[in-house]
Amino acid sequence: MLRGLYNWTMAKAEHPKAIWFLALIAFIESSVFPIPPDILMIPMVLAAPRRAWLIAGVATLSSVLGGMLGYAIGAFFYEGIGEPILQAMGKADAMAEFNTRFNDVGFWAVLIAGVTPFPYKVITIMSGWTAMPLGTFIVTSILARALRFFVVAGLLRIFGAPIRDFIERYLGLVFTAFVVLLLGGFVLVRYL
Repeated sequence: MLRGLYNWTMAKAEHPKAIWFLALIAFIESSVFPIPPDILMIPMVLAAPRRAWLIAGVATLSSVLGGMLGYAIGAFFYEGIGEPILQAMGKADAMAEFNTRFNDVGFWAVLIAGVTPFPYKVITIMSGWTAMPLGTFIVTSILARALRFFVVAGLLRIFGAPIRDFIERYLGLVFTAFVVLLLGGFVLVRYL
């Protein structure tokens, strides 16, 4: 099934309305779709490097809007289903404590999920589920998704097709290493 979705997504990169398919895929990937928009974005930027910033902008905007849908899904299912179950089990206090802890580090959770290979949709839904402040969620989502998509578009625009293999294989690891180093730097500054 995933192979079929991947092939469908790749075929859309060559379509005359590819930018609209990118917007759709970036939107639904942020809440339910398993294929990341990078798969469609990469061949689009390679085919039209002058449109790299437009393509990255569409991916960013659509992804953030889709993330807001994921946030709403988390908020709806928690309030409508999860909260009554937890109250019936006597676990509402434990959930409130978890929500507070998650929201204390929520900025970092959204940032990390937004730039690394970790599924962004998990964090969008969890952010709504834990009632993370919507403003924090939106600003962090914009920062994270713009960083991811504009870095990919910039690398493709500058280096062209030769950088494609590196992006597809290693960029997730590079972003992950960057986040680890960034967090490590904050820890060192705090304790030194």
